[in-house]
Amino acid sequence: MKVILASDHGGVNIRKEVAEVLEEMNISYEDIGCDCEGSVDYPDYAIPAAERVASGEFDRGILICGTGIGMSISANKVKGIRCALVHDVFTAKVTREHNDSNVLTMGERVIGPGLAREIAKTWLEAEFEGGRHANRVGKITEYEA
Repeated sequence: MKVILASDHGGVNIRKEVAEVLEEMNISYEDIGCDCEGSVDYPDYAIPAAERVASGEFDRGILICGTGIGMSISANKVKGIRCALVHDVFTAKVTREHNDSNVLTMGERVIGPGLAREIAKTWLEAEFEGGRHANRVGKITEYEA
């Protein structure tokens, strides 16, 4: 599995925690920033990351901003992306199993580093169940076409 990781200024700290999780899990990843304290625009990070997932260069993406909302909205504008904004472990698991999400967003101002690590690990380990869920995800893919 290859993962692309990004944040705006509001998600720098949790992005570093998620990078540690990826390393602990021996998952290949690329961190595209940001590494700044000043305000930056979340679409400048979310859209390129989502495009690289949609192109197949990366299997999944993890994006973090202050609330996760801006990153989620931006990523979901990219055709082929099923981005889920998650702030608890249960939805992290289910969004992979039922929705085949390929991008995860979290908000640093909403959750702490320990929970962010647990969410990321759960999401990375969960697999799409297919079955009745494949038909539903297929309808989304058909609509995008």
